[in-house]
Amino acid sequence: MGVNLLEVLGSGPAHRISESDVRRFAEGGGTPAPAPTAAPAPALPEFAKFGPIRREAMSGVRRATVRSMAQAWSTVPMVTQFDKADVTEMEALRKRYAPRAEKRGGKLTMTAILLKVVAAALRQFPKFNASIDTASNEVIFKEYVHIAVAVDTPSGLLVPVIRDVDKKGVIAISVELGEIAAKARDRKLTPEEMQGASFTLSNLGGIGGTGFTPIVNWPEVAILGVSRSGLEPVWNEDKGEFEPRILMPFSLSYDHRLIDGADAARFCRFIAEMLEDPFLLGFEG
Repeated sequence: MGVNLLEVLGSGPAHRISESDVRRFAEGGGTPAPAPTAAPAPALPEFAKFGPIRREAMSGVRRATVRSMAQAWSTVPMVTQFDKADVTEMEALRKRYAPRAEKRGGKLTMTAILLKVVAAALRQFPKFNASIDTASNEVIFKEYVHIAVAVDTPSGLLVPVIRDVDKKGVIAISVELGEIAAKARDRKLTPEEMQGASFTLSNLGGIGGTGFTPIVNWPEVAILGVSRSGLEPVWNEDKGEFEPRILMPFSLSYDHRLIDGADAARFCRFIAEMLEDPFLLGFEG
């Protein structure tokens, strides 16, 4: 009958919808379902009675973060997959070609390389480059690859978007990344430069830590978090001995409504293999 059941308030137990509810709604006599609202925050205790306090107004960036994170946490059932990649060869390659990027005005960071690797993974696994439309019970697959990059600024976390990453070379990405990160730190980003992402990358390797669980930025369905690389002993079967290798821990949080654990594990393995063998980037990227 063309009725969206999400708009119908059922008359049965726990608002179960019956055939008569649908017919009444179609004829204009039904009761619309109330819009979902977040539960009100409980009242805070009076902290001043325990000792001195100081209040400080949230910045606009922080208020926006509160809204978006609360919405993501209440909307997306998230799971996080953890993995490691041996980036020994990739790190050597990065240092080797860093001067070439500098001549073009960029800085060849691991984040720039990760953007290209993630773009290749999104093309290989299009489900991670999608969104869920619960109103129509459809999955929206995006034909573009726009990746948001979390930038730490004095004003808080900003997430500018680099567009069409799959169509750009690593050096071109490094130049654009440096430019847009500088705009973020200088608070010169336009609203358009923070919209339209289909996936997000958050690299905390420059600060430290061994792992974290990033929150999916709704309406995206996945986000990749990267932690600090470090030397670890890795067993070499051919040589029969341990070797010092640079391992990079990373974590993938994803929307379990669309992405299953096996999908996430394969996505992470693809990223690890691309980072471990730079030659693959020429084939898959």
